[in-house]
Amino acid sequence: MPDIQLVLRSTRVVTPTGTRPASVTVADGRIVDVLPHDAEVPAGARLEDVGDDAVLPGLVDTHVHVNDPGRSEWEGFWTATRAAAAGGITTLIDMPLNSLPPTTTLDNLRVKQEVARSKAHIDTGFWGGAIPGNVGDLRQLHEAGVFGFKCFLSPSGVEEFPELDPARLAAAMAEIASFDGLLIVHAEDPGHLAAAPQRGGAAYADFLASRPRAAENDAIALLIKLAREYEARVHVLHLSSSDALPLIADARREGVRVTAETCPHFLTLTAEDVPDGATEFKCCPPIRERENQDALWEGLAEGSLDCVVSDHSPCTTDLKTPDFGTAWGGISSLQLGLPVIWTAARERGHSLEDIARWMSHGPAQVAGLSHKGAIAPGHDADFAVVAPEQTFTVDPGRLHHRNQITAYADKTLHGVVRGTWLRGERIAEDGSVTQRAGRLIERHGG
Repeated sequence: MPDIQLVLRSTRVVTPTGTRPASVTVADGRIVDVLPHDAEVPAGARLEDVGDDAVLPGLVDTHVHVNDPGRSEWEGFWTATRAAAAGGITTLIDMPLNSLPPTTTLDNLRVKQEVARSKAHIDTGFWGGAIPGNVGDLRQLHEAGVFGFKCFLSPSGVEEFPELDPARLAAAMAEIASFDGLLIVHAEDPGHLAAAPQRGGAAYADFLASRPRAAENDAIALLIKLAREYEARVHVLHLSSSDALPLIADARREGVRVTAETCPHFLTLTAEDVPDGATEFKCCPPIRERENQDALWEGLAEGSLDCVVSDHSPCTTDLKTPDFGTAWGGISSLQLGLPVIWTAARERGHSLEDIARWMSHGPAQVAGLSHKGAIAPGHDADFAVVAPEQTFTVDPGRLHHRNQITAYADKTLHGVVRGTWLRGERIAEDGSVTQRAGRLIERHGG
């Protein structure tokens, strides 16, 4: 038994078996045990008693566009991981596009790892990319430790990361299935998008009409068909259309290995409330109507959706023009995801245990991070300490994002993140990031 170095104590510790008063013991960056609240502090150990603040497992965000190198004026590993740490996130996985180079070859992965190594405040891993012509690179990337492979079925918005047509999608899926890798997919059917009206302009209703639910539904149906054929593992990214939830649930009952995520903006923002010209609300697929949102919450509650992740996709201010047709599509929310979701979840009768399941355990399971996502013996000592009843008003100027554009400006939210701990070390306190302790992690390590 290693010598205990830290005891983290709270009247509300969120564990896989419930929330209870507890003392969590830590040694060498791992949780040793979850003991009764009044357990004796071992000799030589440091006691940190956070009182009635809740202790959750550190959040895991598996959908972050860091854009570094190449578009680091949009974001970067230094700013993104600081924002994450301030928001209770202890692990993120970087998406393979919007950086230059994209993570589509082994050499490109090494470039990104070298850039991130000295900048990561939290544990940071990488997705690979599946694009036309790189099927031969996928196994190498898998063996180098990427967590899976992202592809688009419709244009990505950047020319260096083209979409896969159905034949190339099948080829990539077959190759990834051959080593039991994971394919993660931006699922919108290009035919439906091409047929939809593309008016541009400031009206949000016109933008919404340009990205119909049918585009998501049919793309997901194709994914399920191919996953069944190739016995592959597939994950649906940023699911927006609630119509697709029965497809996913039925496929799972048949044994198809399909998982799905949604995002804070789909669960808390509605099309009815987006002002015309407010392109800080633009994302693809889009924020949909209120009744669609209600059905997404039902999908979370019943388990058709596995997790909630940010899809943090920032850009410079000038790219958020008031024209929904030309503005960059992406919502910046990395630092705010926990209070955004908790504010909405508590109003719908959900608990902090639900938050831990959706935003920590769920994404860790999807990515295969077996030592992350739970306050349990053997797991990394990653914690988010939160004051659930406290409120704050979002001030964009206090965000650590490189570009402080947010759809949540001036919103009053519940859930103040009081501290963030990574492997037993406090890395953020009351919105200030106090140290950089992140490591680069790989699918088969960390």
